[in-house]
Amino acid sequence: MPEPTDRPDIAHMMSLSHEAGDIAPVPQDSIQAGNGAANSALVPLVRAFALSMVALGTFFLINAYLSFVLNWPGVPALFDHLGLLGAEEPPETLAGAAVAQGWVQFGLYALAVAAVAVFVRRTPHRTLLEDADILFGLTEFFIRWAFFSVLLIGIADLAVSFMRVEGTLHHLLGVDIAKNMGRPSFRGQVVHYPLMVVALVLARYSRTLGFTWLALLIVAAEVQIVIARFVFSYEQAFMGDLVRFWYGALFLFASPYTLIKEGHVRVDILYANYSERGKAWTNTLGCLFLGLPLCWTILTRGMWGRANVISGPLLNFEVTQSGYGLYVKYLLAGFLMIFAFGMLIQFMGYLLSNASVLLRQPGKTSAPRTDSAEPATV
Repeated sequence: MPEPTDRPDIAHMMSLSHEAGDIAPVPQDSIQAGNGAANSALVPLVRAFALSMVALGTFFLINAYLSFVLNWPGVPALFDHLGLLGAEEPPETLAGAAVAQGWVQFGLYALAVAAVAVFVRRTPHRTLLEDADILFGLTEFFIRWAFFSVLLIGIADLAVSFMRVEGTLHHLLGVDIAKNMGRPSFRGQVVHYPLMVVALVLARYSRTLGFTWLALLIVAAEVQIVIARFVFSYEQAFMGDLVRFWYGALFLFASPYTLIKEGHVRVDILYANYSERGKAWTNTLGCLFLGLPLCWTILTRGMWGRANVISGPLLNFEVTQSGYGLYVKYLLAGFLMIFAFGMLIQFMGYLLSNASVLLRQPGKTSAPRTDSAEPATV
């Protein structure tokens, strides 16, 4: 049956209706709806990756304590026992209790990933910026604790070393304790470790990092060396040790905090002209391929075995050979651990905040920003 010849022309009618204003233009938001749906599917994956890196780093440090301090076998020894490493040598044989401890240590890593997966699944409406704020806050607390620790330990160790040099320590603490203060392990466990606990409490209730004050104290320590040397002709090894101790803390501890504040010097000949998404891509790729590998390299190379560059000095309470200097050289090795772990947390927070730009997630980070902390340009 032939179609009627008076059928309306649909295209023509739509054209006339559009000209008459009957059909509104398609909103730009609806055009990007498909991209938004695809981006929303990536959000849980990005969250899970960033939080898993922080959780794995945390349990890596816990396992290092279990292995090196409590003498648990460790995951590599467990895999060697099970013949999973493919080594040519005969596999290491572990006793029953050691096998159980090895499985517990392996389970900690599995628990870290599983806990993050459950958290991400149960909080589907959390944004990337909300998770980034958690990591920013964790970094600040961790660095506050490290700052107060070196501040208190530096002052206390300086006082102990000064009294040992002048022969007055036994009047205050007794002969036996004064003698034991010359043993690095005793001083570390009796003086340094309790002060770290005190610093943890201070970090909990303080909301300032105090890097300005630490820099001022470094200047004061330098000035007293000059005055004591050239005015009173008095100089001891602990005076220079204190300056180096605080200098190392200032530079290594301030790095994660400065990244929060966007205060690192950036040679942005190209970066300054990028769009917002271009900058976000640059920062994201930098976190993934530069920052994250750097942190894991420091942690694994420094703490994989008992004699490594970080774990060795920490376990042996290593000190300088300068006689009556400060007994804090082992803590200088620990600064590398604090730097790597603090930067790991901060890089993952930085990754989340930049990924929110790439995935067009709404929201605004509450991480502190200051006008004076804008990156320097060249």
